[in-house]
Amino acid sequence: MCHSLHIVRMPKHVLIIGGGFAGLNCARKLANDDRFEVTLVDRENHHLFQPLLYQVATTSLAVPDIARSLRGIFVRNDNIKVLLDKITRIDPAAKTADSSRHHYRYDYLVLACGARTSFFGNDAWAEHTIGLKTLADAQKIRACALKALESAEATEDPKERRRYMTIVIVGGGPTGVELAGAFSDLVRRALRSDFRSIDPAELNIMLVQSGDRILQPFDPELSQYAKERLQDLGVTILLGPRVDDVQAGKAHLNAPVSSPLVSDDGWIEAGTIIWAAGVQANDLTKTLGVETDRGGRLKVNPDLSIPGHPDIFAAGDIVNLIDKNGKQVPGLAPAASQMGEHIAKLLKEESRLEGSEFADRKHDLRPQFSYLDKGTMAIIGKNVAVMQAKSVRLKGFLAWVAWLVIHLAFLIGFRSKLFVLLQWAYAYVIDKPGARVFTNTPETRIETHPNEA
Repeated sequence: MCHSLHIVRMPKHVLIIGGGFAGLNCARKLANDDRFEVTLVDRENHHLFQPLLYQVATTSLAVPDIARSLRGIFVRNDNIKVLLDKITRIDPAAKTADSSRHHYRYDYLVLACGARTSFFGNDAWAEHTIGLKTLADAQKIRACALKALESAEATEDPKERRRYMTIVIVGGGPTGVELAGAFSDLVRRALRSDFRSIDPAELNIMLVQSGDRILQPFDPELSQYAKERLQDLGVTILLGPRVDDVQAGKAHLNAPVSSPLVSDDGWIEAGTIIWAAGVQANDLTKTLGVETDRGGRLKVNPDLSIPGHPDIFAAGDIVNLIDKNGKQVPGLAPAASQMGEHIAKLLKEESRLEGSEFADRKHDLRPQFSYLDKGTMAIIGKNVAVMQAKSVRLKGFLAWVAWLVIHLAFLIGFRSKLFVLLQWAYAYVIDKPGARVFTNTPETRIETHPNEA
């Protein structure tokens, strides 16, 4: 009597740490595939559309417009479990990841835990500045900037009023440029008639960039165009000097600058100081015991796996990689999305090879990651943006329209797209963004000097 033997393979457990663009897209590609059980762990309960975070900070959009519940995204995908937790340690040998509450086992691990603001070894500055990586950061920037205007309205001391009405933005990359342009639009258009004792249009917005031009990754012509447009909007751009000290309510420059807002000894007094100058990989990368660069980013294999650990992958801002075409993969949302999709595709292919004659060679057959550069863009103000994609260079209104279309396309969920489109249309017509409410809490206090406290 002949009996057929049916081998039932258990689904592979994929643990994804981080619900940003990389983790989200990896999970979405593995959704409803019964070969995988996916656990997505994030310290927040939402996916955040970071490219529009600055618009929350500058009152153009509200929090629900750029964030969506991770559980809501995967509500119809039974093989995906979403957990709110913070992973603090990884043990590659035991194939486990730990938090303060749970012990997670995995067959494959996808590290997509993102980056944090870097102060280049001067972490004490964080107490006196605000980065822009989370919803909490965006809400704090909005509250501090609006509260500074309220304080300027209330005081009769000219020196104090000038300090309250000064915003210093450290870093001339896309985040710094977009913040500077949006704040200028806010005070010159939206708030122009809201106050009685002050003119919001007199807000001093200072953008400090240690290099010789803003928007360093862009074509020099586009950088120059962005600089001129920001200056037209009243933004003061300081090129060359860098901030080498930050204290309560003031930032110090390492080189002399001719500006009425900078004292002879190099100090700028400001009610709001925003740090957009650098990023540092999540500290979780340090627990792996593998090589990282100065920013804590992992030096991964061409297939995005960790050297010596073919079952662990990394994607997004924590990766330092030159792809198979010799291109440095940037820390941008499209790159993170493509990395997540690449890992999912690779895992599916390996699952297909399980049990075949190629099973012992499956790691050798892995495809290398190749980044498809879809371009880089930055919005400067109403009707003005810059964009470059391969040989294409756009600036002004056409680049601004392209920016709107592309960012809407990347937003997750019909509700998000519709609400953001309506918000933008409303703000475009009447110049009155609606997200100008803030909570007056100790966390959003205006910094004062020790002798003023």
